[in-house]
Amino acid sequence: MYDFKECNVIITGGTRGIGKAVSEAFLKAGASVTATYHGNQAAADQMKQTWSNHPLEIVKFDISDYSQAEAFYKEYDAGHKSLEVLVNNAGIRKDSVLGMMSPQDWNAVISTNLTGTFNMSKFAVQKMMQNKFGRIISITSPSGKFGFAGQANYAAAKAGQVALTMSLAKETARRGITVNAVSPGFIDTEFIGDLPEDMKKAYIQQIPLKRFGKPEEVASAILFLASKEASYVTGSVLEVTGGL
Repeated sequence: MYDFKECNVIITGGTRGIGKAVSEAFLKAGASVTATYHGNQAAADQMKQTWSNHPLEIVKFDISDYSQAEAFYKEYDAGHKSLEVLVNNAGIRKDSVLGMMSPQDWNAVISTNLTGTFNMSKFAVQKMMQNKFGRIISITSPSGKFGFAGQANYAAAKAGQVALTMSLAKETARRGITVNAVSPGFIDTEFIGDLPEDMKKAYIQQIPLKRFGKPEEVASAILFLASKEASYVTGSVLEVTGGL
């Protein structure tokens, strides 16, 4: 449906799960994709092999580290005349009730999920302003809205992403840059693979559509927000939750 030929796209956490589906959707639509990752080398290698005949770059670095993000963009600038789309997808979970949560687990989740979004978005805005066009899309979560038990760090980070989205949308609107968020519900990826089976069944019962979503369904929502057809949509959160 969408044509992203001659568009440069950065997707953080773009080699597995939802990020992989997003990378693949943009590649199929003709975009040049840079997918970042931090830890899973095997997934990155598999992605590189599968899409070896397509305009895909895979770069390893830690988005929560400001200096690494800055270095990534300096190298990116040298090889790309423009940046049309940034998808802030990378995220981690370290669940625990707050009374037992370590400061390390709190900081790790906030640093990757929220500070990483700031780091990547800051440099993306600077690049996009050169052409007065851009799309920034962050992957948030219903946890930021409902505050699921055991996810205080994750919920805080995801709620922060929404607030960041709304503020940045107002700052960049006159520069032709839209900023939105997509809030996936329970999506069938390894991200929820560690949940106990009884918990999975309980969650499915809460979903009006009575199933977990597919990564491709989230990717479709992201492609819409990244498209020129969505030029009047900014500062919004598109829920892909099956009705949660």
